[in-house]
Amino acid sequence: MWDTTAWQLTRTFAGPTGEVRWDRLGEKDRPPVVLLHGTPFSSFVWRAQARSLARGHQVYVWDMPGYGQSEKTTGQDVSLAAQGRVFRELLTHWELDEPLAVAHDFGGAVALRAHLLHGARYRALALVDPVALAPWGSSFFRLVGEHSAVFEQLPPTLHAALVREYIGTTGGPGLHPAVLERLVEPWLGAAGRPAFYRQIAQADQRHTDEIQHHYGEISLPVMVCWGTDDAWIPVAKGRELAAAIPGASFEPIPGAGHLVQEDAPAQLATLLYEFLRSATAS
Repeated sequence: MWDTTAWQLTRTFAGPTGEVRWDRLGEKDRPPVVLLHGTPFSSFVWRAQARSLARGHQVYVWDMPGYGQSEKTTGQDVSLAAQGRVFRELLTHWELDEPLAVAHDFGGAVALRAHLLHGARYRALALVDPVALAPWGSSFFRLVGEHSAVFEQLPPTLHAALVREYIGTTGGPGLHPAVLERLVEPWLGAAGRPAFYRQIAQADQRHTDEIQHHYGEISLPVMVCWGTDDAWIPVAKGRELAAAIPGASFEPIPGAGHLVQEDAPAQLATLLYEFLRSATAS
């Protein structure tokens, strides 16, 4: 869980909003599963589950434009709308017609938008503490979004401290210091610092409002997992989301915060493996 050195995405895709770094784990003849990360994270948070799932699946991981190892540029469109379109193009690039999909946080909205608005098809969809139902965004998140140009002027040391403290408030047992530093690192430096405030400034609830009333139309197997100690999105939202999607199951994960991948990696991997195996067999 605390391995922070051996996660490097080796492949690239020239997306419409910037170069996307991605990679694939597992044998090509196995059922494909795509993992989507949230904000302000990257595919790094999926490393344990990706390696576990790769024993029986072909696992695709990617960093969204503006995140992690992918390109970060001035004026870049990193909105939910843009990420949904990029993901749909990536599925075409990967030649995946109907993969399994697992999405966390902001990635949940990306997967849902790609499905409901852009025709992406999934064999099954697992949503882990997703951004999906209004209202979302903490008071801090909204404050930074409204004044991103001001926050961007913070000295590097204060900026690093702000990002570190923010990521450390996800709830649950808390992050290992080495993991926390790895999550902070992409948001430092000349490209990372403005990219951090850019993605918050462009986080607009209207992008989930556009699709929320369509959740009742989803007709594929869906599992909603939620950390019961999520300090960013309360577990009640998970129950509400599962109730809004026909036939969706709800799996609370006791003691885990918003970053379930870090707080309960083995339990999450087991839930995902069993759900995806069942969906593949049906």
